[in-house]
Amino acid sequence: MSTPLAQLRETIAAIEARGGAAHAMLPFGIDAIDRRLAGGGLRIDALHEAAAAGSGWGEDAAATLFLAGLAARRPGPVLWVVRRRDLFAPGLHQAGLAPERLIHAEARDDAELLAIMEDALRHRGLAAVVGEANAAGLVATRRLQLAAEGGPALALLLRRPAKLGQDPLATPSAAATRWRIASAASAPLPVAGIGRPRWHAELVRQRGGDPFAIILEAADETGRCALAARLVDRPAAARRADARAAA
Repeated sequence: MSTPLAQLRETIAAIEARGGAAHAMLPFGIDAIDRRLAGGGLRIDALHEAAAAGSGWGEDAAATLFLAGLAARRPGPVLWVVRRRDLFAPGLHQAGLAPERLIHAEARDDAELLAIMEDALRHRGLAAVVGEANAAGLVATRRLQLAAEGGPALALLLRRPAKLGQDPLATPSAAATRWRIASAASAPLPVAGIGRPRWHAELVRQRGGDPFAIILEAADETGRCALAARLVDRPAAARRADARAAA
């Protein structure tokens, strides 16, 4: 007969085993990122957030396309919930999210938007659920996280500032990862022209890991990013890029 102490140890071990169960992950396929992410990638049945680093349209587009690329890499339909009609389908297509995969929904306010996301995550028939909100508190993000757990869909929330100059990521959240995305100077070309867009991606917070920042080549038509080539390896191109920036 086991002692009360032994029974307690067995109970704790069972709880730890359930809590430490392996989750499906979505790696970036970039070692410089995946080795810094807890679990080697983004947990699929979890909430992940991104916000633009500034108020400019370039930063907002970068954050939007960052999430679009993640959603595009999951097979199946994607629900995108908005509050304003500014979703640019051709841009999403360039980041790998084809129009035939996209389901668009419009909400009256943040409360309705978050409710739609929660219901959609519980449906279990979607590859990803994306929403754009100005206000989503800790309770709301916990509900999204719980709705996503055990399911096949990425829960992706684009955080927009409620007021001009406000940091959207200052609000506490239950998200597994929180990213701040900015546009960066595009890759220099050996001839005149614009190279592949680049993003400055900062992982502000992750559950079970440390923050970091990295420069990425923007998502391509497959939804995949790439590690930006080092300018020091192309000194002539770097000089031309610097000259253009100073002009």
